[in-house]
Amino acid sequence: MSGEAPAASGLYELCRSRFPRDPDATVLELEDGRAYSYRDLERTSARYARLFAELGVRKGDRVAVQVDKSPEAVFVYFASLRSGAIYLPLNPAYTPAELSYFLADAEPRVIVCRPESESAVGAVARTLPSPHLLTLGSDGDGSLVIRSTRLATDFPSPELTAGDLAAILYTSGTTGRSKGAMLSHGNLASNALALCALWDFQREDVLLHVLPIFHAHGLFVALHTTLLAGARMLFLPRFEVGAVIRLLPRATVLMGVPTFYTRLLSHPELAAERCAGMRLFISGSAPLLAETHRRFRERTGHAILERYGMTETLMNTSNPLDGERLAGSVGLPLPGVEIRVADEQGHVLGAGEVGVLEVRGPNVFPGYWRMPAKTQSEFRADGFFVTGDVGRIDERGYVHIVGRAKELIISGGLNVYPKEIETAIDRLDGVMESAVVGIPHPDFGEAVIAVVKRHAGRDDVTEETVLRGARADLAAYKAPKRVFFADELPRNAMGKVQKNLLQERYRTIFG
Repeated sequence: MSGEAPAASGLYELCRSRFPRDPDATVLELEDGRAYSYRDLERTSARYARLFAELGVRKGDRVAVQVDKSPEAVFVYFASLRSGAIYLPLNPAYTPAELSYFLADAEPRVIVCRPESESAVGAVARTLPSPHLLTLGSDGDGSLVIRSTRLATDFPSPELTAGDLAAILYTSGTTGRSKGAMLSHGNLASNALALCALWDFQREDVLLHVLPIFHAHGLFVALHTTLLAGARMLFLPRFEVGAVIRLLPRATVLMGVPTFYTRLLSHPELAAERCAGMRLFISGSAPLLAETHRRFRERTGHAILERYGMTETLMNTSNPLDGERLAGSVGLPLPGVEIRVADEQGHVLGAGEVGVLEVRGPNVFPGYWRMPAKTQSEFRADGFFVTGDVGRIDERGYVHIVGRAKELIISGGLNVYPKEIETAIDRLDGVMESAVVGIPHPDFGEAVIAVVKRHAGRDDVTEETVLRGARADLAAYKAPKRVFFADELPRNAMGKVQKNLLQERYRTIFG
């Protein structure tokens, strides 16, 4: 349903065509100093691909992976690409009950899990049509490594086109059955090439990789841009503020979620001198507070570059590398990507008007796995994908996200967008951040409530002061009916506030 860029016989072959001339150049370096070269990547992924082939994996088969972050896990991903298989990354936090849904839906030929999960995952695997189960530990141990050791270090990949599927990523499923977003080699290649050029990735760059690799941000955006530039990564198992502070002088780029930046701001050693070698801080996966943007620039001299993407479309927009990075905006459409704002009937709206964002371009997925009706319902007749994100495009073309259509609160018959209220509350003195949700109300249908995290030591911020401040900026029907306080807002692995948990926590307060 979208045009696709050539993938050079597959995404891996495209990346390989831009590897450094010296195959012993480092691609991954761990915190303990261990390093892996481009030669290691090439040879190890070839051996893993050969093992998959021995187990019957053919072009179009699925390879499901639920393991901890490690260099070997990266090599498994590229082995899947080289095999022509469809890669299915799964959050290690998923329970066996959750895992059973994804595996039953995708029907993988191979499942790779942690050694300690072998028994539980094996029980799920036995309910499926004869998949092969392999293990991979965070220290490079497990049956996958052992069984591939004897295999040759080259692999003849099948012929691949831009339209061939490379991965399936399942949506979070907080509002119903999880959907498998199918992503093609062309989707991934076109997006990676655009970002590599837009953010000016060079061979000399060093990416501080602290994101998980079961999500598009850490798996696709981070890995692909690095490999296309022939650059290298400082590869950490997770974000840990002390380690990041320590490694910043050795890096040039950091990709993160807003939570990373608020935690860095809380560290006393964050300063301009420590960031002197950095050229780019990127934020995504969740909205970045304008206050965080301002404070980070004051402390470091760097304006965080915010961008906007989603599982189904990869990256859609980015603030410019050279040019104004607007706090509160996710920037301009990527080259080749079209974005418009429309109402619920699909009528295109003008500059500044608020509606649902729709996207068309080579980055947009072909559809949901085994859900043709759902796929059809999410696309307009002219090929635009209806994102479900509510936003506006200003006169200069910058995109501003207002919220999610599914988060819309209808209170007393009037539409209320949580993002607008959160912005008003977040501006109040003593407020660090807020989350606004709608909960059942006997009179209004839904009532607006706010959950607020205060700055340390600011107990003077009370329900009364927040309500008074919000009412000064908002129409009466938009202002919260109640305000609650929390030490932390519940978040998922990518830093997004889990509003469904807040709705569940407070849903009975009005009876």
